[in-house]
Amino acid sequence: MKKAILVFLVSCTVSVLSAQNERQEPFLTKSLPGESIKQVEVETSGGNISVESSAADKSRVDVFIWPSSGRNKGEVSKETLQKRLDELYDLKITVSGDKLTAIAKSKVKIRDWKNALSISFKVYVGKDVSTHLTTSGGNIDLRAITGEQEITTSGGNLNIDGVKGKMKGTTSGGNIDVKDSDNKMDLTTSGGNINANHCSGGIKLTTSGGSIRVVDLNGNVDATTSGGDVRGNNIQGDLEAHTSGGNIDLAGLACNLATGTSGGDIKVVIREPGKFIKIRNSGGKIELELPAGKGYDLDLSADKIQTGKLSAFNGKVEDDQVDGTLNGGGTKVTANASGGKIVLTVK
Repeated sequence: MKKAILVFLVSCTVSVLSAQNERQEPFLTKSLPGESIKQVEVETSGGNISVESSAADKSRVDVFIWPSSGRNKGEVSKETLQKRLDELYDLKITVSGDKLTAIAKSKVKIRDWKNALSISFKVYVGKDVSTHLTTSGGNIDLRAITGEQEITTSGGNLNIDGVKGKMKGTTSGGNIDVKDSDNKMDLTTSGGNINANHCSGGIKLTTSGGSIRVVDLNGNVDATTSGGDVRGNNIQGDLEAHTSGGNIDLAGLACNLATGTSGGDIKVVIREPGKFIKIRNSGGKIELELPAGKGYDLDLSADKIQTGKLSAFNGKVEDDQVDGTLNGGGTKVTANASGGKIVLTVK
């Protein structure tokens, strides 16, 4: 409960910071006309970071600065902010070769947090760019870029839209939202939810305390949560979906499937079976719907199994076990609900 409250408070704080960022005019802007930027490194201790593709003649870095604490933050003058910046922080924006570096960090340990600043960066560069982005307390946004991305925040959200290339993203307390992206991605949060929509390639999604929702994915998908639900629709390729304590609800699947939970219910609707379907549940119910007219090798075990009438079935049907072939055999279907019930529907 305490962890959930902490995550909520962090999310609220980050949302407020983001909203302030959007309302403010940049504190300063560094234009980058004629620069051929292929690498971007950004680091800040308390603000947001975004990188977005733009036309070459519009490349620039916008810097947003406001007080980290206190009321009426917008009433602090630019002169006061500049004085605090000069006294307490190093702010550097440089270009060397094809690499853009933007770093904001404190010069000394700040003892009076009333004087601390939140410093955010918005970077506009060409589409083909790799990034290394780090912030301790803000959101990270990537939009419409191609290349290798490594992004880390300790307390904010990751928002990824239209990114092509290898990507590793980590947040300790925020949500992850990724869409219209492909290639190879590894995205992890310790306390938030993950939403992935219309993506392809190798997709690894991990959260320790939140739920996962996957829609319109095509590739090798691995979705794992320790404490939340997993929900999905319209998945092609290979799907592994696991939770230690939540429910699993998957529909419109045209993929190989391996899924399981230790503490919830599982509902799976297959649109087009792959080579195998593996479902495990240690304490709840399994509902599995298969399309009719396909061949299956069935291996089902549970305290109670409900199948209805299975036409063209050859094998053994008992209250706690079904073992045999349907329509001559084909997709290997293995389902085990120890301590629970299996409901199989073929239609």
